[in-house]
Amino acid sequence: MPGQLSFLTAGVRPPAVDDLEGLLLGVAQVVRLGGTARLSVLVEPSWRVACVLSAFAERGLRGETVPGEEDALSVRTPFSRVLLPVAERWVRGAVKSVPPGFALDGSRLRLWAVGAGRRDEHGYLLRLSPHDPAVWESAGSALAGLGIAGTFVGPRAGGPAYRITGRRRTVRLREYVGEPPSGAPPADWPA
Repeated sequence: MPGQLSFLTAGVRPPAVDDLEGLLLGVAQVVRLGGTARLSVLVEPSWRVACVLSAFAERGLRGETVPGEEDALSVRTPFSRVLLPVAERWVRGAVKSVPPGFALDGSRLRLWAVGAGRRDEHGYLLRLSPHDPAVWESAGSALAGLGIAGTFVGPRAGGPAYRITGRRRTVRLREYVGEPPSGAPPADWPA
């Protein structure tokens, strides 16, 4: 029902480490070391850095920034045992892939938007990592599972990403991700 609060909406339940899987749908990476794992995401604007660091802290993880490619910063956690189950679900050998049975919710979708979302002239883009094609199709299926089917935008057309268009889907996306984070420019958040 329109206007009804969903239990899948961001902020309805307490933050959980598994929410960080939303970053992995986008441009984040997770690596294992012994019995630990580290999650890192490459971001450009400073508001994204602050939001990702805050997301880590809300889940009991310290975060740090280190120089990344070009003008971007890598925001990462320390190696932690808490992240090992996430890494075990998402990494097969050296390949990142969406775990079987994965379902998006508002918290995960919000973190995907924080890490890799922005508007363009045609709609709202949820970017994907160009290095993880094994994630692309499953990410689209996860969006469709929330009733927010996106159109895949390939690397040659400015992707990889899923573009959300249409009033109904955009409103539904906004309901799931909630209000824009502090400091987020309007062009980086669903309208």
